[in-house]
Amino acid sequence: MKNVLFICTGNTCRSPMAEAILKSKNQEGVTVRSAGVFAFDGSPASENTTIILNEKNIKHNHSSKQLTEEDVKSATHIFTMTENHKATIMNLYPFAADKVFTLYEFADGNKMDVIDPYGGSVEIYRETFHELDKLIEKLLDKLDKGQ
Repeated sequence: MKNVLFICTGNTCRSPMAEAILKSKNQEGVTVRSAGVFAFDGSPASENTTIILNEKNIKHNHSSKQLTEEDVKSATHIFTMTENHKATIMNLYPFAADKVFTLYEFADGNKMDVIDPYGGSVEIYRETFHELDKLIEKLLDKLDKGQ
């Protein structure tokens, strides 16, 4: 069983979008959650995240969550949106070093960040959706190969 955890800053844009995308792919043996390194518990997904997921007919029901030690311990794979998110987790939870990757690092082998669409137009959120969807397809390929 793979237990995937997506991380961003406030857990209202990128990580809930990534969570919803991966859940929509109905992968057997994969559970998925999201959290934020600086999130307030209980906030809904951003308005534009909701618009984009609805456009794509992806079911979602999101409430933001602050990352906890229990989240880190229970995850088999932790995917961050940026190098800074990864560094924050590594500083707080050094025991998790072998399972924390940026999404680009794991999926593509690149040192890139997923750009934060927060406060941007619906079109910027649409671009973020497509970026995440491509990365998640690559991520699933690697998970299927046992990585």
